[in-house]
Amino acid sequence: MNEMVKQEELAGQARPVRLGFLGVGWIGRHRMQAILNSGAAQVVAIADSSENVAREAADLAPGAKIVENLDALLAEDIDGVVVATPSAQHAEQSIRALDAGMAVFCQKPLGRTGHEVRAVIDAAKAADRLLGVDLSYRHTQAMRRIRELVREGELGDVFAADLTFHNAYGPDKPWFYDKALSGGGCMMDLGIHLIDLALWALDFPEVEGVSSHIISSGQALDPASADVEDYGLATLGLKTGTIVRVACSWRLQAGCDAIIAASFFGTKGGASMRNVGGSFYDFAADRFAGTSSERLVDPPDDWGGRSAIAWVRRLAEDPGFDHDCRNFADAAQVLDRIYAPRK
Repeated sequence: MNEMVKQEELAGQARPVRLGFLGVGWIGRHRMQAILNSGAAQVVAIADSSENVAREAADLAPGAKIVENLDALLAEDIDGVVVATPSAQHAEQSIRALDAGMAVFCQKPLGRTGHEVRAVIDAAKAADRLLGVDLSYRHTQAMRRIRELVREGELGDVFAADLTFHNAYGPDKPWFYDKALSGGGCMMDLGIHLIDLALWALDFPEVEGVSSHIISSGQALDPASADVEDYGLATLGLKTGTIVRVACSWRLQAGCDAIIAASFFGTKGGASMRNVGGSFYDFAADRFAGTSSERLVDPPDDWGGRSAIAWVRRLAEDPGFDHDCRNFADAAQVLDRIYAPRK
């Protein structure tokens, strides 16, 4: 897009951002409600494979039109599409929307492989359209405070990071357990958040080495298997010398609903984000110096929809390509190496 066309678009955006939603199950409806509550956009059209689900979502946005599919959604007068469909569809649907001139906000993973993710990023660049991914834990107050400490050098040279996400329940949709549809198990579902948080906090250093163990029902899983893992452990060696350990699981018998943590250790101190009382939503952040601890952030924190709201507000300012979206490929490439068949 040339600069004159872009300026004309920006000048013409006095109207509110108009969105279409593709997939409005729990996560899609939650992000829709957050955007509506913010007042940052209008929901113009909704598409879902289930008519009942679409009607439930339309109750949140009176006046929104229920349409049959993505093609019908793209035919509406909208500025962007929010994609919250099964993972196997994310890359293809995002590319179609971008090619049609729409900005895109997609649930993670943006693609099942690094190749798929790079293809979406390339499509966004070619279309000069904004691309966002719902990497929502970046937007917790706890994690943003820790990132500030890391980036400002308050922890010194960070030499180790330890990130964990154990979910006692696991997904309730069958497609999560079909590798062709999901791309992988708990590492793809939960580990992607941990890998992204580590790289994001550390300013996306190059990953030099990756070692991993993926397990299903207590047994090592052949990476070539069609099954998906319910426990995963990976160690990343960064070019900076930092070692990052990532562990995640579904249905782990850990005595609570969830264990979620991201800890960073440096030559001047440490800092950690942890969930409180097994909660999926409540997080605290602490800073460590020797044997002492300082509380930085306490819950509550209404963070779940912040990623979507931030995308909408950026879209209102500038619908053009955001070069930072290239970092979405970093976690995807690490996942490729975690799942790579061992030689």
